[in-house]
Amino acid sequence: MQGDGPREGGKGALDLAQALIRAASVTPDDGSAIGVLAACLRGLGFTVVDLPFGDGAQRTPNLFARLGQGAPHLCFAGHTDVVPPGQAGWSCDPFAAELRGGVLYGRGACDMKGGIAAFVGAVERVLASGRPLSGSVSLLITGDEEGAAAFGTVKVLEWMKDSGQIPDFCLVGEPTNPERLGDVIKIGRRGSLNARIVVPGIQGHVAYPHRADNPVHRLLAILSEVTARPLDEGTDWFEPSSLQVTSVDVGNDATNVIPGRAEARLNIRFNDLHTGQGLADWIAGIVTAHAPAAELHVRISGEAFRTEPTPELDVLVAAIRGATGRTPRLDTGGGTSDARFISRYCPVAEFGLVGASMHKVDEHVPVSDLLALTDIYAAFLERLVG
Repeated sequence: MQGDGPREGGKGALDLAQALIRAASVTPDDGSAIGVLAACLRGLGFTVVDLPFGDGAQRTPNLFARLGQGAPHLCFAGHTDVVPPGQAGWSCDPFAAELRGGVLYGRGACDMKGGIAAFVGAVERVLASGRPLSGSVSLLITGDEEGAAAFGTVKVLEWMKDSGQIPDFCLVGEPTNPERLGDVIKIGRRGSLNARIVVPGIQGHVAYPHRADNPVHRLLAILSEVTARPLDEGTDWFEPSSLQVTSVDVGNDATNVIPGRAEARLNIRFNDLHTGQGLADWIAGIVTAHAPAAELHVRISGEAFRTEPTPELDVLVAAIRGATGRTPRLDTGGGTSDARFISRYCPVAEFGLVGASMHKVDEHVPVSDLLALTDIYAAFLERLVG
């Protein structure tokens, strides 16, 4: 596809990647990225449904597009929003989609506008064969994965369920490979829990502690207990769960004042030996034991999950091996992704570009990787719905 340029009914993967990067869609601004993609998909014959959710500043652009109605139904999920370019240091305009030395530069090149473009290019290639699809293909695209994600994929999935559009298998195009294309398929993710602990006290002079109540001491006792032992030793598929204290704040600049309030924040990345609610209850018990009047605020952003072996996963492994000569490792590491929401509805796996430059200055993808990913996605589609 390299050098082919735009074709009837769509764009080549490289052309579409450049068009998407040039749409400066820094969360929560869409920058017209959803519209660029929607126009391309309609040109390929997809039925496209715009699905904005949320009001005011929380309004999030999303789309669902489907081609065909038969089974199996394969869905590709991803996001058009990107993180800010960051501080100065870029060798080019981060939204110019500059092509230099066989490398495409720009914010979103690997995370994950390049992945979206590769999948659309793969669909285009399958359609170019002239054979009717034996199943159907859809895309679930959100404009808010890098942000709060409250009105993105999670809401589109609810709409898909109500509309009878839940797929048989979903492939998420996140950049899963640490160094080389073909290294890793993500078949699960750890869960994530954030907790905020606020311990009240009574402010007073440090020379008269009997007239005050120091909340820092109770907070330290809480933190000491929650960090005292490992949560587990890991499982066959997951690393050990990790609890990290991320902040301790008192807001006290004075050296002779006992503060009236102390606060701490922590995060737990947990494996499938735990549930978010179980860990929240465990923290609550410790907080109550040391500081009965304390406030505990917990947000569970995702539960741990793992996709069991499926025929679709076997086909994906074979497609990767055929294009790269590598047999990908099945892995559950890393942070969270929207796959945590999708796993509640259908089997899901993640495979995309090399993520070494994502969120960095001069984010980039070699054009050879972009085209190889298109080859992989095309082989995956051809074997299942082509």
